[in-house]
Amino acid sequence: MADDKSASFEGSLQRLEAIVKSLETEEPELERAVALYSEGRELVARCEALLKNAQQAIDAVNAPAARALEGAPDDDAAPF
Repeated sequence: MADDKSASFEGSLQRLEAIVKSLETEEPELERAVALYSEGRELVARCEALLKNAQQAIDAVNAPAARALEGAPDDDAAPF
């Protein structure tokens, strides 16, 4: 797969962009093109997983605030 630099989302995305550029401009031989495509698919899966984890972390941070708002009185509700 990709090197250690691709461990981060940004590194993975940068490598993926390089792969796409290579496939579009260099017209590599079939074997190399397949290898690049395979690496690219792995990077896409990694980026998707990292994004999913980030969204879950954001949701976890926002969950207590959302629960607090659910219990808050409605401003439009009559006091009696």
